[in-house]
Amino acid sequence: MATGKGRGMKSRSTSGGCYSSTTTTTTIIFIALSALFLWLLTSNNNSLSNKTTNINNISDDQPSTTTIATHDLHLEPEQILPALDPLKSTDHDDQQPTHNIIQVNQNDDDPNDASSSSSSSNNNSDDDTSSTTQVQVEQEEEKVMLNINEPQEKESLEEEEEKQADALETQTSEESTVTHKQQIQQTKQDNNNHFHDDHATTSSSSETTTTISHNNNDHDIITDEDGQQRLEQHQKQEDDQFQQIQHKWHPKNDPTGATSHDQIQHDEQEPITLHHEQIINHDDDDQVKRTTNNNNNNNHNHNQASSNDDQTKKKKTSSSTQADDESTVSEKERKNNGGGSNKDEEDKSSSSRDDYGYKWQMCNTSAGADYIPCLDNEKVISQIHTRKHHEHRERHCPEDPPTCLVPLPNAYKRRIDWPQSRDKIWYHNVPHTLLAEVKGHQNWVKVVGEFLTFPGGGTQFIHGALHYIDFIQEAVPDIAWGKHSRVVLDVGCGVASLGGYLFERDVLTMSFAPKDEHEAQVQFALERGIPAISAVMGSQRLPFPSRVFDVVHCARCRVPWHADGGALLLELNRVLRPGGYFVWSATPVYQKLEEDVQIWREMSNLTVAMCWELITIKKDKLNSVGVAIYRKPDSNDCYEQRKRNSPPMCKLVDDPNAAWYVPLQSCMHKTPVGENERGSQWPEEWPERIETPPYWLNNSEMGIHGKPSTDDFTSDYQHWKKVVQKSYMDGMGINWSNVRNVMDMKAVYGGFAAALKDMKVWVMNVVNIDSPDTLPIIYERGLFGIYHDWCESFSTYPRTYDLLHADHLFSGLKKRCKVVTVMAEVDRIVRPGGKLIVRDDSKTIGEIEKMLKSLQWKVSLNLSENEQHVVLTAHKSETWRPDSYAPPS
Repeated sequence: MATGKGRGMKSRSTSGGCYSSTTTTTTIIFIALSALFLWLLTSNNNSLSNKTTNINNISDDQPSTTTIATHDLHLEPEQILPALDPLKSTDHDDQQPTHNIIQVNQNDDDPNDASSSSSSSNNNSDDDTSSTTQVQVEQEEEKVMLNINEPQEKESLEEEEEKQADALETQTSEESTVTHKQQIQQTKQDNNNHFHDDHATTSSSSETTTTISHNNNDHDIITDEDGQQRLEQHQKQEDDQFQQIQHKWHPKNDPTGATSHDQIQHDEQEPITLHHEQIINHDDDDQVKRTTNNNNNNNHNHNQASSNDDQTKKKKTSSSTQADDESTVSEKERKNNGGGSNKDEEDKSSSSRDDYGYKWQMCNTSAGADYIPCLDNEKVISQIHTRKHHEHRERHCPEDPPTCLVPLPNAYKRRIDWPQSRDKIWYHNVPHTLLAEVKGHQNWVKVVGEFLTFPGGGTQFIHGALHYIDFIQEAVPDIAWGKHSRVVLDVGCGVASLGGYLFERDVLTMSFAPKDEHEAQVQFALERGIPAISAVMGSQRLPFPSRVFDVVHCARCRVPWHADGGALLLELNRVLRPGGYFVWSATPVYQKLEEDVQIWREMSNLTVAMCWELITIKKDKLNSVGVAIYRKPDSNDCYEQRKRNSPPMCKLVDDPNAAWYVPLQSCMHKTPVGENERGSQWPEEWPERIETPPYWLNNSEMGIHGKPSTDDFTSDYQHWKKVVQKSYMDGMGINWSNVRNVMDMKAVYGGFAAALKDMKVWVMNVVNIDSPDTLPIIYERGLFGIYHDWCESFSTYPRTYDLLHADHLFSGLKKRCKVVTVMAEVDRIVRPGGKLIVRDDSKTIGEIEKMLKSLQWKVSLNLSENEQHVVLTAHKSETWRPDSYAPPS
């Protein structure tokens, strides 16, 4: 503003010399104008408090001149607004005029305004020079007014004055008179500053819409002949910038996203950029700490594990998938497959979402804290008209996978670590006592203070599982627990004490039982740290490949093996390895009641027809039970010698490995006998089998990672051993002492599980239905797993896994279903305080990170060793749950 004062002083000295010889005519005109001015002041004495600069665009038939006018010009608002606000367009006529009028309040505490006012007062009383100056200014302003308002020249002066007075009364802020040239100069300077402050859209004075210059009479008139064109151009630029700002923050592009259709918005975002030579850790404040990663890994790039494109180049060892099999129910026929069929539960109130754009609610179901979406679908179950084959216990997933979160039981505590957990768990973690009431006398489970204790007994081994396990091996020494027999299927497992104690014999047991009146039996098993799933032998195949279990066990498992032509026993025949054993401990084996005798007779006929060899019937005197042990044939000789083809042999088109939503087939598959056929030989003894490539892998075929099959298998194992040793054990912040139940959500050869073989953990290997079928390889090396589709809920209770591992799962999965539903399922499965490890591309990692932070998980990011993808590690909150509940389902 000092510059403005300097200019004003210079103008005064110049003006004094210029108007010293003013004529008498000028004086008369000045007197007349002064009288008119006084009359106007009298009629508007209550409103003349603000001085306003009005800029008017010149009409097409007038010279291209824009004038900074005083109140005497009395321009109408519609004449001056377009020139003053370049941002105002014809599409915004409803905006208030006050946005387009630049006002300078005399009461503002601006020292320059005060100086200008003081100067004006002094100069008005100085001498005749000031008077003549004012006369000249008023003359020039009158000329400008006459040029702009040429159509009104014929009207009388009095009529024009009345019009001007009316216009003044209708203006929001009344204009004040500026009578001195210095005030005009000062006001223009103030208005320029105010204009730039309000709009802040021009970067230099060359972009302003008008230029101020002195004419021959030293008058401040806007003389740029291209003023109107420049105004329009500038207005367009301002409008474009304004629209860009609006578009940037439009809800459709809000970076916080929205619940339910986040994936579409996430796809538009830039991926996380991480450099290969760095490890990046995010703390709770999202600050990034970068350190150099000096660990070099010379293994193959494991990123190829998730790519199926390369598999089309050469023939693969296992190119088929569960989804490809014709016997499998088509995804289009299933109610809940694919992202496009999922209906989002939209929340119209964005204020209820968190900082990451999600709104989480607690599930509102009758199952409460034990909710398993695919087993507790009451709407579908209530419509099932027959329960003959336990259809109501099978999977019936909701049409819309839930995104709600399961509540915690009251007084939930962090689980007891293994191996103490085998013997006792916190009562409040699984607060069910029915089994203790009805099975306590059989030493299943007891309530002792704040604990549920497990004496290690069962219906057939009241005096302990270890004695029973040794009793079986004594009956058939060839079973050789932990050597010859490594992988066991326990049907109708109860609380899975058999599997819990078989760990002491280096045996891995897949235990399963339905979610039925034996309240929470599988949940007890998982809380104890024993592998188990919720499943039933009903109308569909079990989710396992054929010929993979070394031993199948049933101790009073309540399965009618002899019914329906032996359909259920034929399903066990499918999954039992040729030469494997079926251990049956049930009352028909050792009791002589009429019903038991009848069942034994039918069971004997069926097993003979199936060519099973009854190895022995042995009685356990300590437990007062008997055990019948059968052996499945390892050749086709018996099948070919049968007089009756009953049960029939399966058709050649029937794939024995097809198991995902495949109806039971009451038939038997021929035993493989070819040297390179899977099932024709028994695997290597444990533990050599875990690192020995299966004999039936053919090097002429390419593996998942693009190498010859056996080389692919070996390099995969070496890769995961290095990853686990160099990264997972030390660099991820994971306390492995409280990790027991582990799941590999996308297993290939089971290399991750194999790398953990020396730790006190077990790993559930999940092979996705749209991935190459490598699950038989996993079983061949002495591990176990299951087929699954992560677009659906897993058949397990909430809070049952300590750690989940996902290697390039989500980047492929989000093409078929919404990742937000999968993350809700991850939150359901993982225990409070549990962990998640995700290896994927940076963009997918960014999406997962955002969801996990919204779920109150603690997240850290790292770069993988010698690879180009990101590793995410997350820890689930111990206590957090949403405050609100979802609508009842």
